[in-house]
Amino acid sequence: MEHFTPQDFEIYDMHAHIFPDKISEKATLSIGKFYDIGMAYSIGDPEHLLKAEAQIGTKRMLVCSVATSPKQVVSINNFIKEQCDLHPEMIGFAALNADYEDIEGEVERIISMGLHGVKLHADFQKEPIDSRKSYKIYEAIEGRLPVLHHMGDYRHDYSHPRMLVKVMQDFPKLKVLASHLGGFAAWDEAESVLQASENIRFDTSSSVCLMSPERAVRMIRKFGVDRCMFGTDFPMWDPLKEAETLLSLGFNFEDYRKMFSLNAKEYLNL
Repeated sequence: MEHFTPQDFEIYDMHAHIFPDKISEKATLSIGKFYDIGMAYSIGDPEHLLKAEAQIGTKRMLVCSVATSPKQVVSINNFIKEQCDLHPEMIGFAALNADYEDIEGEVERIISMGLHGVKLHADFQKEPIDSRKSYKIYEAIEGRLPVLHHMGDYRHDYSHPRMLVKVMQDFPKLKVLASHLGGFAAWDEAESVLQASENIRFDTSSSVCLMSPERAVRMIRKFGVDRCMFGTDFPMWDPLKEAETLLSLGFNFEDYRKMFSLNAKEYLNL
């Protein structure tokens, strides 16, 4: 098996979280408590992200945050836009909340700001991805912006992979990036019900580091190398270790080129 290093590839990290300085430590601690894991980084601010990504020479990184309440939507989106202006290597995904009073208006603003998509986290927001309120978001973004969905949790039923099947049936033109290989801690279900689709893509964050190499390879091949993208879930995991874990799976050079950057460029028209 040929040995590769991160430096052999142009790298796009398609799943990273950032928070404003004043709440970055508190927000990072909160995520660790929610999942009952030790975070790789105790501070999830833009400065620490850029330093972490520099270990592997990341060229571009998708950055996002979650609006756990409607009142956070505008401030988060302003923050993401500000950071993307300061750091052109960042690809901004906006926050939305299903209870926000003017979803259509904020979608127009998101597009005008040049942000590339929307991030939803059903488990943090306690709103099923196939609920009527979530559908209002899809109605506003279908054919216009992709949505990055946190997928799967054995403790909750807000983001079960079967729900994504229903969403895609009802919104066939919706572009979805299903994080964590489609089912954080619900990979049996993801592998069973999710199929490769032109409009569903997957990131490798919080997945390949938590499953056996055999399962990781099987799922990536099932969903299709052309539809899987490298992600770290910073500050949860370390970019260098995540890249090394993916590189240990034995794919060929061209497959790694696709997962590390080519698929991301094509999906987001970069």
